[in-house]
Amino acid sequence: MTTRYRRSILGLLLLALTGCSSTTFLYNRLDFIIPWYVDDYVDLDRAQKRVLDRLLDPFLSWHRSEELPVYLSLLDDMDNLLDRDISVTELETLVAGAEKAWLRVEARGLEWMISLGEELSAEQMQEFVEELRDKQEEYEEEYLTRSDEEYHEEAYDNLKDSAQDYLGRLDWGQRTTFEEAADKLQRFDAIWLRERAAWLDRMEEILRREPGWQQALRDALGEREQTTSAEYRVIYEHNARVLYAAVATVLNSRDAKQDKRLRGKIRNLREDLEELIART
Repeated sequence: MTTRYRRSILGLLLLALTGCSSTTFLYNRLDFIIPWYVDDYVDLDRAQKRVLDRLLDPFLSWHRSEELPVYLSLLDDMDNLLDRDISVTELETLVAGAEKAWLRVEARGLEWMISLGEELSAEQMQEFVEELRDKQEEYEEEYLTRSDEEYHEEAYDNLKDSAQDYLGRLDWGQRTTFEEAADKLQRFDAIWLRERAAWLDRMEEILRREPGWQQALRDALGEREQTTSAEYRVIYEHNARVLYAAVATVLNSRDAKQDKRLRGKIRNLREDLEELIART
């Protein structure tokens, strides 16, 4: 998959999810599902790389013909919302559309992963699991060692930096909005990492590839949202409400220069997607 194609897909999702509870949503899935990251975790031999390439063509054809037009529609919705003040509800609806698009990619990518998983040796599958375990340790070291003050400072910096990618430099009022939102966030890292570790345990068992493992993996992914803890969902929903409100406030306070930059980002992304669709 080309760098430009990745950027176009993820750019749309990040545009829609900017400042919202997207970080956990996205990297929860990137580690496990999206097939173009497989070679970052497992050393594939030539035959396996050919299998991966063979699976790539129908995936991209499906994505260009069926999904990219949906992305264009989301971009149009975003552009239309910029003509007036955006409500929190409208922002939630837009993000929900982007999340559904991501889940469709995840579902199709899962079938790709299963096909490739059938080709991996026991040693390669163990390598894959160990890489995921190493990533878990990296996350724990990076996130759990932070103080509450550092947590909120990083949350603010992430909000500010994401917004400035699309709006340019934020004014004092916009920065204050994000600072206040970051201070209201409840810590999410410990519980997310706990649930991620439990998910890894479940995946490791499935990836021993006993008979029926393919359907077990499909079932596990399908049930994943239902198996998260009540505590996880409560904190997630609280933080989402805080962040939706902050993003809506900042978007509605943008000046003419920021508006021009944001619309330009949308226009450029739209042109990229249209070019990709034309290759169908």
